[in-house]
Amino acid sequence: MEFGIKLKVWGDFAAFNRPEMKVERVSYDTITPSAARGILEAIYWKPGMLWVIDRLHVLRPIRFAHVRRNEISSRIPVHGSAGVAAAMRRERGHLGIIVQKYRQQRSAMVLRDVCYGIGAHIEILPDGGHEAATGVGKHLAMFKRRAARGQYFHHPYLGCREFPASFALAESFPAAPQELAGSRDLGFMLHDIEFSEQPDGEIVESSQGRRLTATPRFFRAEMTDGVIQVPPLLDARS
Repeated sequence: MEFGIKLKVWGDFAAFNRPEMKVERVSYDTITPSAARGILEAIYWKPGMLWVIDRLHVLRPIRFAHVRRNEISSRIPVHGSAGVAAAMRRERGHLGIIVQKYRQQRSAMVLRDVCYGIGAHIEILPDGGHEAATGVGKHLAMFKRRAARGQYFHHPYLGCREFPASFALAESFPAAPQELAGSRDLGFMLHDIEFSEQPDGEIVESSQGRRLTATPRFFRAEMTDGVIQVPPLLDARS
């Protein structure tokens, strides 16, 4: 694609957890489109624009590792008198969690020694406002400048924040390892979460007070010679 970017990301570990695994964490075989989008947004993002993932390249053999991680069995509520929304309205509140009280160990199947290539482009949202006037080319130039300097808003990570990602711009990606040659069906994979306005949707606290419905979208991931072609989000299944 003429107006697009290629970014190489790698790290020691990664965990792109399957949503159907409720207790033990089990990673997908490769990076997901939503995780790739999160990496790009960590480097550069503006309101009114959208990162669209076109292709995912697997540049190292798929290797799993079994680890045990400390987690907590509770979370801070969003709604209610002791929730985040109430604290934001009152501009005060106690939102902490006593880690020692809720700590628990859980097993996880994570990926190790990973390296991926992300091919993506930018789209301007219909109500992009100022971003529409800025133009896609200027956004891409700013992204490439920040990525070349190693700049980011928050450190990119590979599925979980404890697995940081290194990154670099790429002109092209090398061929996949020989063991990834041919076609491989990876099953249904999470594409992304679609947020849409619905009259009976979940209330999301914002300055507009809109009601939004969050719908997970999945697609049938097929890897050919280490490359996954990502379909448009609207073509994915809920």
